[in-house]
Amino acid sequence: MTTHDFSSNIKNMAIDYKKELQNAARNMIFTHDTDLLIKMIVRMAVNKAKITHASFFLYNQDKQGYLLTVSKGSLSKKVPLDLICIDKDDVLIRFFREHKNSFIFGREALVYEEAKAGLTSGKIKQETRQQLAQVLYQMELLETVVCVPSYFRDKLLGFLLLGRKSNGRKFLDEELDFFVALNSNVAMAIRNAQLFKELEYELDRKRQMFLRTTIALAAAIEAKDHYTHGHTTRVTSFSLEIAKRIDRNTRKTLNDKFLEDLHVASLLHDIGKIGVPEHILNKRSELTVGERNRIKEHPMIGVNILKPIKELEGPMLGVRYHHERFDGKGYPEGLKGEQIPLVASIISVADSFDAMTTDRPYRQALLKESAVNEIRSLSGRQFCPSVADAFLELCQEGKI
Repeated sequence: MTTHDFSSNIKNMAIDYKKELQNAARNMIFTHDTDLLIKMIVRMAVNKAKITHASFFLYNQDKQGYLLTVSKGSLSKKVPLDLICIDKDDVLIRFFREHKNSFIFGREALVYEEAKAGLTSGKIKQETRQQLAQVLYQMELLETVVCVPSYFRDKLLGFLLLGRKSNGRKFLDEELDFFVALNSNVAMAIRNAQLFKELEYELDRKRQMFLRTTIALAAAIEAKDHYTHGHTTRVTSFSLEIAKRIDRNTRKTLNDKFLEDLHVASLLHDIGKIGVPEHILNKRSELTVGERNRIKEHPMIGVNILKPIKELEGPMLGVRYHHERFDGKGYPEGLKGEQIPLVASIISVADSFDAMTTDRPYRQALLKESAVNEIRSLSGRQFCPSVADAFLELCQEGKI
């Protein structure tokens, strides 16, 4: 091979690595899985650079050390993942912590051959030389010729260990620069993935706390109205079943957010009854016009209770409009047809069916068959036809 051919080969390799770096960076943007990110860089090291083996150690808070997370290549079968942990005070870790801003060999990677030569150069302080000798011994034990640290804001998140190249040659500067740049991107991507996971956990924790609070509020409503014990639980169950059937029957894709809003709205649909006097709610005789109008205020009372909570904007539609009618004769706003939010139309059917099949102070419960026939006859008048159809199908199949 001529000098020109060798130079040309290096140039082409640099262009190839640049492309690989761009591709890797692009993939990292859309990956929120830390393990997947690390597997990607280790696989790239072994496959693209033709390295005998590569491993990545990631800091683990619980173990207070750097845990072997991914290993690929000839050494991977010998090394059990999640069992090898390098203590945070290990000499290798201390070396990277102490030299993160002043790399003694002019690059952001520790190369075994360069470090070994540096021991006899006389340019390194005695204290550093002793530390470096221990680091080299550690690298020998790990069968590593290159170690690339991953920093995020001066914090060592992990490090990539590279074995020898399959062809026995030394690493080119372009290759080392590639892994340094790649590891830098990985550090940022790992931290983003960790933050994303922490955010997901926090959101899930808040969601669970919010749901428990919602259930407690629903229980408070039922405690006030003795005749509707279990009503909110049943309405919630019916509503979710109806929604799933609508999703199956129509082209409307009801996403997780809709189902979550429906769940909360069903639990809270009668929260406004907290503002209605108990003697009206539990009255055994027929209600007067004034008392009936007072009960009709409960959707808007519920809205006023929930309005300060921004997260309840979606569920609030169900609370506000579950007494609207398809023919426009409902309350509080007299909405008609498709003007009525789907979440409210679903709760309307579930709420009405449970009300009909439950004893009330002024009447006994209807038989299920009679209540189902009532829903069927009022489809297109009181109830949204597609919602009523979904409900009737579920009843016919014995699922409600």
